Amino acid sequence: MMSNKKIIISDIKDRRLDAYLAEEMEGMSRSYVQKLISEGMVFVNDKIQKAKFKIKIGDTILINIPETVEYEAAAQDIPIEILYEDKQIIVVNKSRGMVVHPAPGNYEGTLVNALLYHCDGRLSSINGVERPGIVHRIDKNTSGILVVAKTDIAHRFLSEKFAVHDIDRRYIAAVRGVIKENGARIEAPVGRHPGDRKKMAVNIKNGKFAVTHFIVEKRYRKATLITARLETGRTHQIRVHLAYIGHPVIGDETYGGLKKGHSIKGQALHAALLGFEHPLTREKMVFESEPPEEFKKLLEELENE
Repeated sequence: MMSNKKIIISDIKDRRLDAYLAEEMEGMSRSYVQKLISEGMVFVNDKIQKAKFKIKIGDTILINIPETVEYEAAAQDIPIEILYEDKQIIVVNKSRGMVVHPAPGNYEGTLVNALLYHCDGRLSSINGVERPGIVHRIDKNTSGILVVAKTDIAHRFLSEKFAVHDIDRRYIAAVRGVIKENGARIEAPVGRHPGDRKKMAVNIKNGKFAVTHFIVEKRYRKATLITARLETGRTHQIRVHLAYIGHPVIGDETYGGLKKGHSIKGQALHAALLGFEHPLTREKMVFESEPPEEFKKLLEELENE
C-alpha cells in the first residue's frame, strides 16, 4: 500500500527539493526524503527530479509514501552453500531465485533468513533487523558470490571498500547477439526509468555515474559469452548497460533478453568472482564459483544452435 501527498509551491523559490520536503513533511528526516527522491517516489511537475533540484513558485510536488512495515527477519533452516566463514565474515554462493533480504512480497525464504539460522543470529546490526549483515546484493535471479558481515567492524570496513570501488567483482553473462569487439568499457549513468519506477535505465539527466568493463570469452551463432567487471555498483548495472549497447542478458525479461527456445529461467548472469581485503587481517581474499547447471545447459544449447 502507498499514500501520496500533493504540494503546490506558493511562497518559496530557489530552495532545494530535499531541504524543503524535510521541513514540510512532518516526521520525515532529510535522509528519508532523499531516499524517496532517489527511488523515484517524488515528482515535480510530473517529472522525477534530483534532491538538489531548485523548486520555484507554481511547482507541483507529488510524493508517493510507502506504507511503513515493521518486520524483523526470522531465522529459517534453509540450505545455503558456504564458501568461507570466520568470526568476522561469511562468504556464500547464492542460488538463482533466492532473494537476498526480506522485502514486501518476500518476507521468508531469503538469504538473510537462512544466515540468521546458520549463524545463530550473529550478524552485524548496521542495516537493522530486516537486512542484518548485508553489505551488498545481487538480484534474485542472479546466482553467485556474496560476502556478509557478522560484526559491525567488518560491515563498516567492507562498506567503505565498496564505496571507493576497492572490491574485485566479476560476472559471467550470456548475451543476445554477437559482439564484434573483443572487449569494451561502458560508461553510462544508471538511474530510475523515467516511465517505470520498478526498472532502471541509462538516465542521462538523473542517473548516477556507472562503469562496466567486459571482455568476450566466446562467440556463438546468435549469442556471446562475456566476463564483466564492475567498476561501480548501481542497481541492475550490468543488465542495464548490456541492454543499452544492444546485447541484453539472455533470459532477462525486464531488459529485453527474453527469447523463446532457451531453457534457462531468469537472466544468464552469475557473480563468478569476488575479491577483497579481510576486515581484520587485511589478507587479500579471492573467491570463485562456477555457474549453476542451468547456465551450463544454456551454453550447450547455444553451442548447438
